[in-house]
Amino acid sequence: MKLGLFYGGGQDVESHVQGAVDAERDGFDSMWYGQIFGPDVLTAIALAGPRTSKIEFGTSVVPTYARHPTVMAQQALTTQAATGGRFSLGIGLSHAPVVESMWGLSYDRPAVHMREYLTIVQALIQSGRADVDGEMFKVHANVAIPVDKKPPVLIAALAPVMLKTAGTMSDGTITWMTGPKTLETHIVPRLTKAASESGRPAPRVVVGLPVAVTDDPAAAKERAGRSFMIYGTLPNYQRMLAKEGASGPADVAIVGSEKEVEAGIRAVASAGATEFAVAMFPVGDDAAASLARTRACVKALIGKV
Repeated sequence: MKLGLFYGGGQDVESHVQGAVDAERDGFDSMWYGQIFGPDVLTAIALAGPRTSKIEFGTSVVPTYARHPTVMAQQALTTQAATGGRFSLGIGLSHAPVVESMWGLSYDRPAVHMREYLTIVQALIQSGRADVDGEMFKVHANVAIPVDKKPPVLIAALAPVMLKTAGTMSDGTITWMTGPKTLETHIVPRLTKAASESGRPAPRVVVGLPVAVTDDPAAAKERAGRSFMIYGTLPNYQRMLAKEGASGPADVAIVGSEKEVEAGIRAVASAGATEFAVAMFPVGDDAAASLARTRACVKALIGKV
């Protein structure tokens, strides 16, 4: 299993870029960026490309509703060119409260939206041309951005219908707040079956979870519960937490000593993850020292899990 970092630094663009430079220096396989309310992460990754040479980049994830699929394909290909072929595009639906209340858009029939959106993006990336007359999109467009390697496309998929879409139409899935039991019994089997039946290669399974090395696991659980509380209120994640038998985000956070955190990461690998994006969070009064300890622990596992 590859080990990468889920970006958790400052909100300025230079911090995003420097995060990748530092991660490459430390030997991490990848750096994953979430698109929330800060800088445009595709732009940040494109800027980080020339300042790095081997680390892989990914988005985890860019919401679809706010970007037309033609624009998404153009940005993905541009970012792939800027990184020399080291970029993977991760996209997702986001959540109804964001799409409807913040953006003022309809969240109606999200599965249909994703199938049509993915069809257009994949066509534009793979062939440079999309001709789609769907229920939600009518697109007849070209893009012309030369790259030596087409960027893989992954989608955030948790429910059975979305996992089938991920397996049949994309290169894999990206999960968040989904523990090893749910990965092993729900995510990986459905995704793998869909890919196999479609004649596609074995799918990638990129897993993101909060991680903290600490001598005070109770404090870490409490901090995780506060820091990631919002995810416990969103229906998509609530269902995955329920499958895991978790009462909230704190129960799927990987916390404890170096040995305990290593065991937790190995459990994710055993559940079928191909890549782990570590979302480090601090515990205690010295945040810098806490993050450094977690980073050192995870760094020591690169190439060994």
